[in-house]
Amino acid sequence: MKNILVTGGAGFIGSNFVRMALEEHPDVHVVNLDKLTYAGNLQNLADVQDRPQYSFVHGDICDGPLVERLLEEHKIDTIVNFAAESHVDRSITGPKIFIETNVTGTLTLLQAARDKGLERFLQVSTDEVYGSLGSEGKFTEQTPLSPNSPYSASKAGADHLVRAFGHTFGLKYNITNCSNNYGPYQFPEKLIPLMIHNALHDKELPVYGDGMQVRDWLYVYDHCTAIWQVLEKAPPGQTYNIGGCNEKANIEVVEIILDRLNKPRSLIRYVKDRPGHDRRYAIDAGKIISQLGWKPSVTFEQGIAKTIDWYLSNEKWLAGVVSGEYQQYYQRMYAGR
Repeated sequence: MKNILVTGGAGFIGSNFVRMALEEHPDVHVVNLDKLTYAGNLQNLADVQDRPQYSFVHGDICDGPLVERLLEEHKIDTIVNFAAESHVDRSITGPKIFIETNVTGTLTLLQAARDKGLERFLQVSTDEVYGSLGSEGKFTEQTPLSPNSPYSASKAGADHLVRAFGHTFGLKYNITNCSNNYGPYQFPEKLIPLMIHNALHDKELPVYGDGMQVRDWLYVYDHCTAIWQVLEKAPPGQTYNIGGCNEKANIEVVEIILDRLNKPRSLIRYVKDRPGHDRRYAIDAGKIISQLGWKPSVTFEQGIAKTIDWYLSNEKWLAGVVSGEYQQYYQRMYAGR
């Protein structure tokens, strides 16, 4: 593994992965291909943009000729596919782009990887492809895919394509299904940065339904190190669930944020729930822990403290991403809800 094409590397998880790779593995060259949609931000990587082992390319993973050219020019041996439309609410109001990017885009990458004989294709997926859990049990790698939103359906479709290319064409692949990520550089349409931003500005915090939807929270740096372990140690053809072993109800997360910021809980406003909102996700990460020796480095309490401190120290970054289109999106999502 010498030359990695990271797709979606200007987004939240992708940019954290690119930074981790450059700082901890200086012998690897990273090519970052990103379309720079609303969630892609080159400021996320401003501190590493001039490193000689890093290259940025503005482009779309659906552009087959571009992908092929990059694989040839940079002698790419590994693709890590983060590029995706990823917000459930946006998939409900506009599902088409999710199919185009998450399914057609993944297919384009797979075809190029097959044709160029790459050493590894790693598909970064989500636990949402498994559907919803009751009050007991956890998702394992054997859990049948049962997506419940247009977003998770598009990711499940991409996962199926990756497996099909492995079975049919012998493509060397891995799939990782992660739980809810949080940490630096996350766009504030997602729960934790949204609540931090609103609390800092004494705005109401919109909480869906009764707030008792349960998620397993994974600090983004831990997710990145897990992906690296898969790249280095995993046999091809294997899927790994990556979880933080931190189940929390949404309302509990919101209250932790308010308490740490010394803001009143009266800012909480319960709003109409998302259509088809999955009640609980929980990841069994036993396979990656036992087989690859990975484990989370922080508890949720440690991770959320680090995350809040980062947003407090980077209010200029936050102000930059909540201007313009974000304000229109926020009104569409929450006005009168």
